[in-house]
Amino acid sequence: MSRIDLDLAKQSCAGCPIRHRAVCATCEPDELDQLEAMKSYGTWSAGETIVLEGEKLPFVASVVFGCATLTRSLEDGRVQMLGLLLPSDFLGRPGRGTAPYEVVAATDLTLCMFERDAFERLIEDTPHLALRLLEMSLDELDAARDWMLLLGRKTAREKVATFLAYVLKRASTAHGPLRADLPLSRGDMASYLGLTIETVSRQMTALKREGIIDLEGKRGLLCPDMAALLIEAGDDDDGAVIA
Repeated sequence: MSRIDLDLAKQSCAGCPIRHRAVCATCEPDELDQLEAMKSYGTWSAGETIVLEGEKLPFVASVVFGCATLTRSLEDGRVQMLGLLLPSDFLGRPGRGTAPYEVVAATDLTLCMFERDAFERLIEDTPHLALRLLEMSLDELDAARDWMLLLGRKTAREKVATFLAYVLKRASTAHGPLRADLPLSRGDMASYLGLTIETVSRQMTALKREGIIDLEGKRGLLCPDMAALLIEAGDDDDGAVIA
């Protein structure tokens, strides 16, 4: 069940930690004012379901803090994790009133939410917002194609390294060694990457032993050399796949 975070409710859009990466990144001041007037915040604890597959989704939202998983189920009960929502990612699609995936909080999660109908009306009159949403949708399409390559062609070591590099890049805000909190347990990582828990653990242990990453506690991840991690992922320094 969602709960309104009163501290966040007092926060202006100008001070939002995802302001320059989210759907509102290119909005003009007057457009921001309209978004601010219709926004609300909701929080979920790790493990709580935000929406079930096929259910009505009366809002669209940006992730402010935390991580959520996107999953779909087959008729025989098997479940596949299809994606993650990390800070600044957008949940929901204008014109689509039901959720195509089950969305579950992988960690404690905060969403900046907009009532669907009001948001759709705003898009019609706000070119900056509509264009930004299109850009984010195309980025999501590119990411889905990259993930098809990962699942179909990369080795277990490359899969794990690719996932770790992705998490570090999304969390990076400063120079120097990159640090992030892993949003998924090793079991969830295994499901996401199409591997076993044992394989994920072996690969992470090997990467740590070779000095490519370091691990702090249960979820802390440190990378002293991103270029080395990208090589292990089968990518070059720009993130392009090495043939």
